[in-house]
Amino acid sequence: MNFKKLSLLLGMVILFASFVNAQDFKYVGASKCKMCHNKEEKGEQYNKWAAGPHAKAMAALKGADAKNAKCLKCHSTAAANPDMVATITVEEGVSCESCHGPGSAYKVAAIMKDKTKAMANGMTMPDEKLCRKCHNKESPNYKEFNFAEYSKKIAHKDPSKK
Repeated sequence: MNFKKLSLLLGMVILFASFVNAQDFKYVGASKCKMCHNKEEKGEQYNKWAAGPHAKAMAALKGADAKNAKCLKCHSTAAANPDMVATITVEEGVSCESCHGPGSAYKVAAIMKDKTKAMANGMTMPDEKLCRKCHNKESPNYKEFNFAEYSKKIAHKDPSKK
């Protein structure tokens, strides 16, 4: 009898885990990130992003390039993913979620306080491979990309590390 209960419980855990892993994470937009990530004690990550090149990526496009899908895929998180325009704007440029993944499931403070939980809920940590999806020779305005150097320029304090 205990074996049946254990098997049922194990089956339910596997089913729940597969549901969580198969879940579609949704983009929420930088304004949702700003709610928590604009506080001085948290590192003011939103302000750092807003003052940097990623937030201004759309402004860098001129004329027809501002409507060119080949340009938009790297200059705007929303334009690269048109199904999410309801929650994020094209003008936002390269938003927080371009680097950290769609925030719908990890934006809750209780989850964000635990990096393992946040990662399990769709948060990603940017690495060179992710950056090179856009910073590559396919770009008509490509400039040599040194990941170590450029990542320092956009680095923002990780509030989980004190």
